[in-house]
Amino acid sequence: MAEKACVKRLQKEYRALCKEPVSHVVARPSPNDILEWYYVLEGSEGTPFAGGLYYGKIKFPPEYPFKPPGISMVTPNGRFMTQKKICLSMSDFHPESWNPMWSVSSILTGLLSFMMDTSPTTGSVTTTVAEKQKLAKASLAFNCKNPTFRKLLPEYVEKYEEQQLLVHPDQEQVSSVPTQAEIPSPLLDGLNSVEPHKDMENHRRKSLPTWLLLLLVSIFGVVMALPLLQL
Repeated sequence: MAEKACVKRLQKEYRALCKEPVSHVVARPSPNDILEWYYVLEGSEGTPFAGGLYYGKIKFPPEYPFKPPGISMVTPNGRFMTQKKICLSMSDFHPESWNPMWSVSSILTGLLSFMMDTSPTTGSVTTTVAEKQKLAKASLAFNCKNPTFRKLLPEYVEKYEEQQLLVHPDQEQVSSVPTQAEIPSPLLDGLNSVEPHKDMENHRRKSLPTWLLLLLVSIFGVVMALPLLQL
């Protein structure tokens, strides 16, 4: 359980981030656990990460800010391993170098800067520029498959859906037009019940002259028989 000082500090930092967002960085705490934060780093222009959106997690200890957090990345990026703690001077890999004055924004700014670097570290990987660019292009689609990402960062999900509409402009229109199989069964039942009703009316209209004809024939027969009865 988080200490009271820790909760107050993280709440204060979140308010500060909302008031003065950090360039290329978005971070939000989990609604269920103030110690668990999720972030997105936006790849800087002029680097192999340009256009990429890198989603990750920060896990704060209950003793924060007197102890450093653990940092990991979820999105494949070509710089760090995914789902593994990243070795950073501001992470729990180096508690001896931690400064309690550092905040969430300074941690993520440092992580973004370190990501653009090529220095090897624990948890880093080696990839080509082309591989990093390919991962950057696929990053948003990958993130949008994550339920937590979709819940906490809906603005990026909306951005992805807008991109999909540009690529497939008729996708929404096609899906919104029901096929015969997609028409609700009550509607089909209603259509089916109308046709027999029409057939019955048509049948009645066709049979009506026959009854009139029979009636006329009967009346004519009676009239013709009257003289014979008088005899």
